[in-house]
Amino acid sequence: MIKRYCKKPVVVEAVQWTGKNLSEISSFCQSAERFVFEEFRPALYIHTLEGNMRAFVGDYIIKGVGGEFYPCKPDIFEQTYEEVK
Repeated sequence: MIKRYCKKPVVVEAVQWTGKNLSEISSFCQSAERFVFEEFRPALYIHTLEGNMRAFVGDYIIKGVGGEFYPCKPDIFEQTYEEVK
């Protein structure tokens, strides 16, 4: 029997990378060791539980419920999350 499931509401913290806020990303990730910045082509490589993932300008860096960090494309982020006020 096929069942349907809905994601549980989970609040996460996130910062959108603008390409100019590297210090904000570093502070958010609590360590520069969590990512590698490539200056010649603006990309961040985030060390995730699944290995290194590349984030481009405009992507969101999300801190998950277990304290892990990972990138998310803006369109997926906007479909999945809404700001908590």
